[in-house]
Amino acid sequence: MSHRVAILGASGYTGAELVRLIATHPEIEIAALSAHAKAGQSMAEVFPHLRHLELPRLQRIEELDFSGIDLVFCALPHATSQSVIKALPRALKIIDLSADFRLRDPKAYEKWYGKPHEAPELQAEAVYGLTEFYREEIRAARLVAGTGCNAATGQYALRPLIAAGVIDLDEIIIDLKAGVSGAGRSLKENLLHAELSEGYQAYAVGGTHRHLGEFDQEFSRIAGRPVEVQFTPHLIPANRGILATVYVRGEAEEIHATLAQAYAAEPFIKVLPFGAHPSTHHVRGSNYVHIGVVGDRRPGRAVVIAALDNLTKGSSGQALQNANLMLGIEETTGLTLAPVFP
Repeated sequence: MSHRVAILGASGYTGAELVRLIATHPEIEIAALSAHAKAGQSMAEVFPHLRHLELPRLQRIEELDFSGIDLVFCALPHATSQSVIKALPRALKIIDLSADFRLRDPKAYEKWYGKPHEAPELQAEAVYGLTEFYREEIRAARLVAGTGCNAATGQYALRPLIAAGVIDLDEIIIDLKAGVSGAGRSLKENLLHAELSEGYQAYAVGGTHRHLGEFDQEFSRIAGRPVEVQFTPHLIPANRGILATVYVRGEAEEIHATLAQAYAAEPFIKVLPFGAHPSTHHVRGSNYVHIGVVGDRRPGRAVVIAALDNLTKGSSGQALQNANLMLGIEETTGLTLAPVFP
């Protein structure tokens, strides 16, 4: 049985990544694609690397016919998805890749995104889309909110450790490096090649990054009390990939054993042997997460390093993994392609 899906915002990086992944999926068919400025064009014109595929032409959202569509991927910018999703037919299953439904508390959304939430009634039914930790809720959901790519990386490194009580919750530092595609496809001066290449820079320093809202929400929920981490992201001159280096207080071997046990049955999360650490090269273009643990020279401290591809496991691959669950398909279908190396 083939399930028909629509991708809204298909002219962005996450939209193109969804098309790339779904193109070889045996049980999902792309029935409709939307774009705003590029409406009327073919995907081959917008993304020449997809020219070998037979795909619907890009249309404006208001021109789409949702009859016969089983699920919609909404890959629209933040603060746009709320009004669009609110207007979609109630019968549709929806996965939103923006930030619009990630934060359960509308006041938290307003704090981090600077405007009131426009669809609080939908927020109440949205399920947070970190697959490995909300699998059963996602399976039964109508609306799933995809996580932030940075937020997902930090959570894979830390959630089992917080749940097991093996680290000091008041001494967590996340130092994160992110590829430029995480900033989207819109033209921005600081993302020009001449301004980005041959160096890297910190941004949102001092606790202003929006993904801190997700860290606060999820870590505090696990711990049963407020948990606030130090988090500094850095923009690096690479197209894809996130590497999170997390500094914690705890026994390194116990931390490694906790992560290894927590993820032993997870198909996409690989905990490396103790003392080994990952590279973004080793997960590029894939839905895999690699996690390493190294002991610090000071006793009672450890370094946890997690790597994933921000466009795949951090966004579109995560979305497809969740879609498989929502549509009753084997969770790993279409997602076991090996990473691209070098």
